[in-house]
Amino acid sequence: MTATNESTVVLDRMVQAVRKVRTRLLRAVQALDAANVPYAVIDDKAVAAWVATIDEAAVRNSRDVDILLNRSDLDSATTAMEAAGFVHRQSMGVTMFLDGPDGKFRDAIRVLFAGEKVREEYLAAAASVEESERLGQFQASSLEALVRMKLTSFRDKDRTHLRDMIEIELIDATWCQRFIPELAARLQDLFDHPEG
Repeated sequence: MTATNESTVVLDRMVQAVRKVRTRLLRAVQALDAANVPYAVIDDKAVAAWVATIDEAAVRNSRDVDILLNRSDLDSATTAMEAAGFVHRQSMGVTMFLDGPDGKFRDAIRVLFAGEKVREEYLAAAASVEESERLGQFQASSLEALVRMKLTSFRDKDRTHLRDMIEIELIDATWCQRFIPELAARLQDLFDHPEG
């Protein structure tokens, strides 16, 4: 195989990987929409959707697909998702839907439950499903709810996502007033130290 052919194969695989994640996301939300199950896309894909409203060149690709559900809707969501080819699994306290019986955990759609803390030490619970709006083809967490959840988990990737939102002026320093003092301080620190 020539270097040119090898480069083309690698590029094709990269494009295919992005396409697979997008297809998985759309299958999931179409199943939930069709079954009238309230949900919100959160985390990486919600950030990407919000960033795309300002600057599509600033959108980051990620394999992660996370959705927010009401715990009371899990059975209905499971029925809808299984009809679309997903398989419900619980692993290490995480609720997820594998993409088919041979689906890999890294390709799973992870579920967070509305109004519940993801971790006991977190300062705030996950948003409510009602704190969402339609962005293109799916319901996404509202920008304020998304920023609050990012400030709550505050992992490296969350700080990166928040910096992306700051850089394209999706959020500004006035947003600090919207959150409890501990979360506001985290956001202010990102404004004060944009390079990390």
